[in-house]
Amino acid sequence: MVGVSDGRAPAPASTRTRVGRPLLSLALASMMDEVHAHSGAVYLLAADAPVLEMAVMAGLPRAFAAPWERVGLNAPIPMAEALRERRLVWVGSEEEMARRYPRISVVLPYPFALAAVPVATAARPYGALFLIWPGSRTPELTERDRNHLTASCDRLATRLERALKESRPLPAEPDLLAAPTSAVAETLGTVEAARMAARLPYGLCSLDLHGRVRYANAAAAELIGVPVGALLGAQLWAAVPWLDDPVYEDRYRAALFSRHSTSFLALRPPGDWLSFRLYPGRTGLSLRITRARAVAETNRPGPRTGHAPPRLVTISQVLSLAGALTEAAGVRDVVRVVAEEIAPAVGSQALAVLGSRAGRLHVLGQHGHRKADLAERFEAVPLSERAPGAQALNTGVPAFFESREDLERLYPARYAAPEGFGAWAYLPLIASGRPVGVCVLSYAGPHPFPPDERAVLTSLGGLIAHALERALLYDAKHRLAHGLQQALLPRSLPPLPGVEAAARYLPATKDMDIGGDFYDLMPTPGGAAAVIGDVQGHNVTAAGLMGQIRTAVRAYTAVGQAPGDVVRSTDRLLIDLGADLFASCLYLRLDPADGRAVMARAGHPPPLLREPDGRVRVLDLAGGPLLGVDGSAGYPATEVDLAPGSVLVLYTDGLVESPGVDIDTALTTLGRELARAGDRPLEELADHLLQHSAAARERLDDVALLLLRTKGRPTPPGGA
Repeated sequence: MVGVSDGRAPAPASTRTRVGRPLLSLALASMMDEVHAHSGAVYLLAADAPVLEMAVMAGLPRAFAAPWERVGLNAPIPMAEALRERRLVWVGSEEEMARRYPRISVVLPYPFALAAVPVATAARPYGALFLIWPGSRTPELTERDRNHLTASCDRLATRLERALKESRPLPAEPDLLAAPTSAVAETLGTVEAARMAARLPYGLCSLDLHGRVRYANAAAAELIGVPVGALLGAQLWAAVPWLDDPVYEDRYRAALFSRHSTSFLALRPPGDWLSFRLYPGRTGLSLRITRARAVAETNRPGPRTGHAPPRLVTISQVLSLAGALTEAAGVRDVVRVVAEEIAPAVGSQALAVLGSRAGRLHVLGQHGHRKADLAERFEAVPLSERAPGAQALNTGVPAFFESREDLERLYPARYAAPEGFGAWAYLPLIASGRPVGVCVLSYAGPHPFPPDERAVLTSLGGLIAHALERALLYDAKHRLAHGLQQALLPRSLPPLPGVEAAARYLPATKDMDIGGDFYDLMPTPGGAAAVIGDVQGHNVTAAGLMGQIRTAVRAYTAVGQAPGDVVRSTDRLLIDLGADLFASCLYLRLDPADGRAVMARAGHPPPLLREPDGRVRVLDLAGGPLLGVDGSAGYPATEVDLAPGSVLVLYTDGLVESPGVDIDTALTTLGRELARAGDRPLEELADHLLQHSAAARERLDDVALLLLRTKGRPTPPGGA
């Protein structure tokens, strides 16, 4: 039975009565005929997980869609996207497929168009479907076809909703692989057609949609050297050893997807080149075989020797999942991809990814298990113990347990897998010749692991291993970079008399969350000194140089240098260090009692000043070049009057610079938000400015923000 679900809970057992007509098949066939699509499939949401399961397919063998028979609802493929966003997704060309859905394009690099449509009511989702057209059709979906598909899927969703309310599940429906044909009528016509084909001087074969030979004339058998009886019912590349090459099977797949005639040349040992041309149709393919002339053998694949290559369905699965894993950055991303795409593809209901730490197992991530169960069974288990996870990690040999009895017969009960599951696959993750972890796939009930499935799971384990190795390195670098960044920035701003302060730092959303933006606030006799700056780059080198600059500014401030001299001395230090990076900087000395600030600027964006009456202006400060450019440069200082309650806004360019936005416009916008914010606490004001900055939301660059508010002259002790 095929369940109908809202994606939240299994359908009740009382719903297992049959429905009369094949609802899904009829709806799919009707839509294909109406919009002239040559194939398609309907997916339904699984009853117990956010997974789309293929319920029925038409026009193509289901094996072609093997990587996507079960897909997570968050997977980046058209069917899942259509249901997530409740809209029709149209992919009009091979190029568009490669750009938007590269994983599908890698597995199916053929010219075809695809539409994915959600099957959902306003109340709940039920599934999705896709339809495929030849690559020769126009790249746009007509408004008429779009409306028809949307309306048809809405009607199908309504019928599924009615079936759910009436406790009527859908019976399993067979795939629709062939439509009735009327090309040859009656038995006599069929016989005469066979006689005509037998008289032709070239080979003719009829293949069904699976590539199996349904008819072959004598010339075809003679040309390829295999009797007709050995060809009938077999796939051509399986019946003819020298055609057993994925290159040739790929041409058959290309013809079915694109519905264009395709051809290839093949060498029949020892030296006869044959030409094969495929003509696809809705019921199968016609194959014409002739002798080829003037073939350059160096440009053609030769006969294969040794073991047969793996079937393309397995290759397709591996390619698709490899594409998903290449997008994973950290360990959490790897676990998510395995949970959303690999586990559904192999029918697993839960998983755990284990690593090792100090000679013990460590749970790196999981899905579908209770954390308490994992902590009890896997966490901190010594690698020397006789436990399945430890042995898989130590030996590098996968282990498959088809039932709980199989597992508990070999291992102590305390190390058995968590309750609620009936079969397990322990896949050692070997990368660069060393074990990096173990992937444990758990199945809800007993599950046989035939040899071909074990081979696929072992191959997937290799892919997961390389992704996990990269992810572990990425996470280690991230922790190092993040720790360095935190150590170089002030943990908190010191409380200073007459000055309120608030600061924010946001790393760029890409790379390693580390950059060269910095700020600091330090006490001086009679007031405070503040600095904000930006070292070129987003890496550990930039962060290290930022720390040196911040330390230098503190030192020059401590010895009492004037603002212009502090910036000039820092510039010379940067040049003496021989760094290849530049830095911008804004330094100021603030005297709240006298109501003034002295500022020096080195290629840094100008600060904003909000007056106590709410007026905002951009301070036009004199300045010099970036630090590290010219050791003889001067940095003039500018004095600014500050009334009590004034707010200075110091920032780095990540707050105001974004692609396509003029800097003057960005400063005007920032000033408007500063005025609109009113006289609120500085912590709230800092959050407000970040929330209303388009550049800060995009975070293409680091953002540092330092706000200073003057309190006015302090009251002397004991007096008015």
